[in-house]
Amino acid sequence: MCGINGFISNSFTAEQKKEIVQKMNLTLSHRGPDNDGIWTDDIIALGHRRLSIIDLSTDGNQPFFSTDKRYVIVYNGELYNYKELKLELQRSSQGSNNLPYFFKTNTDTEVVLAAFIRYGTKCLQLFNGMYAFAIYDTLEKKLTIARDRLGVKPLYYYYGDDGFLFSSEIRPIIHSNVRTFSLNKEVLGEYAMYQTVFAPNTIVKSVKMLLPGNYIEYQNNTATLAEYYSLNNFSKSITDISYAETCNKVNELLTQSVHQRLVADVPFGAFLSGGIDSSAIVGLMSKVSTEKIQTFNISFDESEFSESKYAKLIAQKFNTQHHEIKLTPQDFLNQLPEALAAMDHPSGDGPNTYIVSKATKHAGVTMALSGIGGDELFAGYDVFKRMVALQKKSWLNALPLFSRKITGYAIQKRKKTIAGNKIEELLGQQTINFNSAYPLNRSTFTNKELSSFLNDPNPYKNISSIVSKVPQIKNHLLSSVSISEINTYLQNVLLRDADQMSMAVALEVREPFLDYKLIEFVLGVGDDKKFPHTPKKLLIDSLGDLLPNEIVNRTKMGFTLPWQLWLKNDLRSFCEKNITELSNYDFYNKEGVLDLWNRFLKNDNTVTWSRIWHLVVLNNWIKENKLSV
Repeated sequence: MCGINGFISNSFTAEQKKEIVQKMNLTLSHRGPDNDGIWTDDIIALGHRRLSIIDLSTDGNQPFFSTDKRYVIVYNGELYNYKELKLELQRSSQGSNNLPYFFKTNTDTEVVLAAFIRYGTKCLQLFNGMYAFAIYDTLEKKLTIARDRLGVKPLYYYYGDDGFLFSSEIRPIIHSNVRTFSLNKEVLGEYAMYQTVFAPNTIVKSVKMLLPGNYIEYQNNTATLAEYYSLNNFSKSITDISYAETCNKVNELLTQSVHQRLVADVPFGAFLSGGIDSSAIVGLMSKVSTEKIQTFNISFDESEFSESKYAKLIAQKFNTQHHEIKLTPQDFLNQLPEALAAMDHPSGDGPNTYIVSKATKHAGVTMALSGIGGDELFAGYDVFKRMVALQKKSWLNALPLFSRKITGYAIQKRKKTIAGNKIEELLGQQTINFNSAYPLNRSTFTNKELSSFLNDPNPYKNISSIVSKVPQIKNHLLSSVSISEINTYLQNVLLRDADQMSMAVALEVREPFLDYKLIEFVLGVGDDKKFPHTPKKLLIDSLGDLLPNEIVNRTKMGFTLPWQLWLKNDLRSFCEKNITELSNYDFYNKEGVLDLWNRFLKNDNTVTWSRIWHLVVLNNWIKENKLSV
């Protein structure tokens, strides 16, 4: 796992480009403490920071060249099927001389490069892993950058008249001094609604995030974007096998995914919350690994938030070397500044991941497995239940719009809750269907609430565009929700936060639930097998007797911190300062922002901590990064 940078331009000298990429490399030093590499020619400069995971020798340092020196690569990630591909490339021929490829290292980096030389961009169809890379052809003067299928590894870029700039993080681009970058005011409504900005947009104007399953070829000052993979192309319905066979296949694919992700030449472990997903990963790790597994869990003084007893239960069952990280409000307060400083893109989540990542790294672990993706794939969130319930209420569209609006208003007045506000907005829509209901289901505010402190006439526009591309297949509503969850919340919040917070302490995180073969299979399974009566039944049944009943039947808590208490006590002055400063920007309604904060302090049940914290983070991030507004 590493960090990559690059700048290709005819507007800057070779020395200027080198200085720019050197500065970007320095900004990314946390991602790769093991080596710092730069290569330049008259047209391009490429930079790399290395975190050694596979082949720890200097042979794996980057930028890395092909044997004939024609191609050079900078690469971030892990290719889980690199050994199989390596054998294939050794057997087959490649290049204009029709000669076999002779490998000089044991790295997956060289396999990626060799596959690209052999197949061009078609090599992306062969890769199973998490990655972002850039390959430059010194003969054709062409740069190719690509990102993995599910978007586990980030890749940002800027494209303008002055050249093409890319990086594993946004901050190296902002601070490159290629130009002055400013706040992207057009997505502030989206950020308020969803605590993030959906790719390809970012919070920074003119800086884009390469979409998962996409690549860009840049040549002669022209960038060409192409897609090689998308979950939206899903159309296969699996109906020819029994439920027992389905469970066996899920178990086989998940076990295989865990096994592939244990390939490393460094100590590894796992995040263990004590929930079904992380417990399943730890259980399967113990089955396929010959080494004692190290597990890491955060516990709180506030017992109602602590899952430590469940984590201990799993640790004992699988005989792991367990690390319980005890946290008090003061501990968190002490680490909050560095957690916020590590945030590459503002988000409503993240510091919790930073804290457990830091403790994991300090314990001597360089790679850890995570249960991210289990809820999205196996219908674990409440949004799945709500969308199923909505499907059964299609008759609502037969009612006159006026009647629905009156009913929604009455419900909101009676309930006076977040749910009541959303019901009112839902019933007031012209057509109630998947495309209109899902964005509202996932939003932090309703449009009416948002307009009280920020004017955005269409805050749903980007997520609505994403969701409208999701296939709607009979008896596969849950798969449609899964794809929507993966394309929005998972990729733009969970994975982004997991990457930026773990790599801030040079820790690699791998997610076995995000193996594309497993995902494609589960998407093909019908609703009747996934959610006949309880969430994640298919996953639980597929695991057999791996997990104890105490884990399977426990109440879902999620991996969170006691923010509601902290924001009103230990973090109050910090939050108040940032909320006040945010309210002073001319693109916010000052009275509306301050009213939101005051209602939170007065325990208004329609203003939870999650409706406040991401606004605090946004202002702090703008200040920390000296972003022009």
